[in-house]
Amino acid sequence: MTPSDYEYLQKLLKDKSGLILSADKRYLLESRLLPLARKVGVAGIAELVQRMRSGSEALINDVVEAMTTNETFFFRDKTPFDHFKDSVIPELIKARAQRKSLRIWCAASSTGQEPYSLAMILKDKAAELAGWRIEIIATDLSPEVLEKSRSGLYTQFEVQRGLPIQFLVKHFKQVGTMWQLNADVRSMVQFRSFNLLQDFAPLGKFDVIFCRNVLIYFDQATKSDIFKRLMRANEPDGYLFLGAAETVVGLTDSYRVCPNRRGVYLPNSGTAASGDANRFAMSGGR
Repeated sequence: MTPSDYEYLQKLLKDKSGLILSADKRYLLESRLLPLARKVGVAGIAELVQRMRSGSEALINDVVEAMTTNETFFFRDKTPFDHFKDSVIPELIKARAQRKSLRIWCAASSTGQEPYSLAMILKDKAAELAGWRIEIIATDLSPEVLEKSRSGLYTQFEVQRGLPIQFLVKHFKQVGTMWQLNADVRSMVQFRSFNLLQDFAPLGKFDVIFCRNVLIYFDQATKSDIFKRLMRANEPDGYLFLGAAETVVGLTDSYRVCPNRRGVYLPNSGTAASGDANRFAMSGGR
């Protein structure tokens, strides 16, 4: 692979997905793209790039997908999901008592474990949410992972990673060597193809946004732009959840840290700020 080919791939990945591929990531690119090269019947990455340069849009999409498929698992990092269950949902039940609806967005949802984790939490709160309209929108740019997500089928290894045994027993059934989420949980999540570089406006407003473990792959300018657009998509008194290695500090004034809740952030608008005292008083400031 020539320096010119590497620069071409760097630019393409940034333009198509926001992914920043630094100069020391050649090993990552090779490990992800050599299997794809073999799959499409070319000798190596140089030949793969040659085909891409000739305008093969399908191959370009395959390359982007190969480079942006990331690891996920049920209840990843646990603490944010505890905050969602124990503090955020009780607060929103009070704040949305009149309209009786909640909208949640899981951005870059990969193979679906994150939105399904939220769906199981909400399913277990069915009595408190009786009569409510609950929408969970899960988006990813990869058709392959969206297809897997919709099926709700997971291997033994995947259900053993982070999934409490009581949730496995209650919400899954065994299908051969796989485990499948029950239809009532699967139906709670709408999976859509979406790129975080696109306009968020068509998605509407959300009470809670999970955008975890994806912004680490973007440069600072792209992160700052995404935070601004996330804030516009977030209800003024809503919540943003980021990954353990991500933060808004030093990157944006669109959000601020939620006190005593690791990984949770609040939209930085006047409406939200003026209501913080009441929000935390209701929840005991957890």
